[in-house]
Amino acid sequence: MKKGRPFVLFIVLGALFYGEGLPGRLHAAPHSAETQDCLSCHIQATPGIVSDWQQSRHAQVTPAEAMAVEPLSRKVSASEVPQGLKSHSVGCAECHTVRAEAHKDTVEHNGYSMYVVVSPEDCRTCHQEEAVQYQRNLMAHAHDNLMKNPLYGQLIQAINGLQTLEGTSLQTLPPMAHTNEDSCLNCHGTDVRVQGTVSRDTDFDTMDFVVLSGWPNVGVGRRNPDGSNGSCASCHARHSFSIEVARKPETCSQCHKGPDVPAYKIYSVSKHGNLYGALKGQWNFSNVPWVVGKDMKAPTCATCHVSLLVDEAKNVVAKRSHAMNDRLPWRIFGLIYAHPHPREARVHTIKNAKGLALPTELDGSWVSRALIDADEQDRRRATMQAVCSACHGTQWVHGHWQRFEKTIEETNRMTKTATDIMVQSWKEKRSRGLPDNPFDEPLEKRWVEQWFFFANSIRFSSAMMGADYSVFDNGRWFQSKGLREMEWLERMGSLQSTRR
Repeated sequence: MKKGRPFVLFIVLGALFYGEGLPGRLHAAPHSAETQDCLSCHIQATPGIVSDWQQSRHAQVTPAEAMAVEPLSRKVSASEVPQGLKSHSVGCAECHTVRAEAHKDTVEHNGYSMYVVVSPEDCRTCHQEEAVQYQRNLMAHAHDNLMKNPLYGQLIQAINGLQTLEGTSLQTLPPMAHTNEDSCLNCHGTDVRVQGTVSRDTDFDTMDFVVLSGWPNVGVGRRNPDGSNGSCASCHARHSFSIEVARKPETCSQCHKGPDVPAYKIYSVSKHGNLYGALKGQWNFSNVPWVVGKDMKAPTCATCHVSLLVDEAKNVVAKRSHAMNDRLPWRIFGLIYAHPHPREARVHTIKNAKGLALPTELDGSWVSRALIDADEQDRRRATMQAVCSACHGTQWVHGHWQRFEKTIEETNRMTKTATDIMVQSWKEKRSRGLPDNPFDEPLEKRWVEQWFFFANSIRFSSAMMGADYSVFDNGRWFQSKGLREMEWLERMGSLQSTRR
């Protein structure tokens, strides 16, 4: 049963939701009766959320208005939305109640069937193309690609497992669920599951709330209670869901900072990052389409990988894509070797000749059936080079790409040298290797650093021209030093074996 609410609250709400003059607001679009009912409580219960949403486009523009914008400037991709959603704002009820039957996390809440975890399938109501594209993205399947790959499971064990001293030897216990959620799955996404419900006394009444495991989380490959993958809030932080936030590299830095994925650190010290840091206050991060040279003077992560870009004559430079890999001919991090991008986003299903869930063999050769072919690489390379060519001449662009792809070849060769040392140690039984954990012994951990940290740093540095990271900061110095250390450890192991 609902409790009465103070009359003054409705006066405040009238000023907030129907008045003018709030900073950053265009206007207040009409809200549905359901959303107004939500707001009548949440202006007190969660005022920060309400304020954030008030200043969003969702609060200020109706879907009908958004769909009436000329195609190149539209921020929604659906050509039609349900009639009942067209003529009012996209508010609390429109995101948290319209697909209640599809959500296992749905509970009765103050007279409504409400769910907590808003998923890409909910956003798909208005952002259809983006939701479909995102499912082609490795990010959308990041949870499964990590947790359903037995080899990566062993890497997680080597990193997150609780180590204890048994006699004179270290033993590793399986990692706790909360440890994985606090580390790897913070970015890859947790598996959010419904555990039941709990009743709580609130200022308005005693209410039932769903209890979730794996929550909170905004990981890119989160498994949602409606059976979908991903979280739009990973980049478009709730509840403003801002284009500006998604376009700024600080957003990407949440997961791409290193040392395994040092993209943001390298971008920050590159010439592009220098220009962004110096001039970003003068740029327009909200304009759609994004005008190269006018709205921004240098690329951010979104410029190269996601955004719809045009020149000042509105000629399209690159189409918007939430697949993220549409402009990527190479996959340069996270694996033992860089390789052409996978055809399928569910990369945990790939098996090499040894049955390992890897897109390459241990000698560096590719599992070609699972990877895009040369023609598709050329198409993606041309798409990315078109972005580069909006600001740079042909010789600059081609010279940069030739250098980058030679770096890929070079780092793969250095990784093979490290892997040859490792394979030799496994073969001679000086390291255990498979079926035991191939990542947890001293020599194995040095091997992991070779490809997981050092090769990645060199490749990212070459891609973004962040020089020091290609040499001294986890770059070529550490790669060459690490190989010498691996050689020494293996030699010492060989001598010990001879003396037994």
